[in-house]
Amino acid sequence: MNLHDWIDELCDTLDIEAEADEGLLGDLAEIARDNVHPAAGVVTAFLLGIAAGEQEADPERVEQLAAKAQALAESWDRPAGAPTAEDEDVEFDELAPTEYDEDEESLV
Repeated sequence: MNLHDWIDELCDTLDIEAEADEGLLGDLAEIARDNVHPAAGVVTAFLLGIAAGEQEADPERVEQLAAKAQALAESWDRPAGAPTAEDEDVEFDELAPTEYDEDEESLV
């Protein structure tokens, strides 16, 4: 089974009539993942689908929406995987305490 077959089967399973440009989605997902966050590719493809559905977009409009999403991802000002403010400078006493089972040396 190839990706096109998967898309056809998934559309049948979800009971939708849809066409998907797997090349466009794959490229967009990769750009978002590489420039924004490891999970951004999946989220971007999902939100592109939501936007296309809400706008009843034809293939040309989907390409326009994808181009907007791609431009945003390419202009993202933080490299993928960069720590957020919440990830930086965590003090030891801010970390949640760890509980140990008295009979074992494993985490509970």
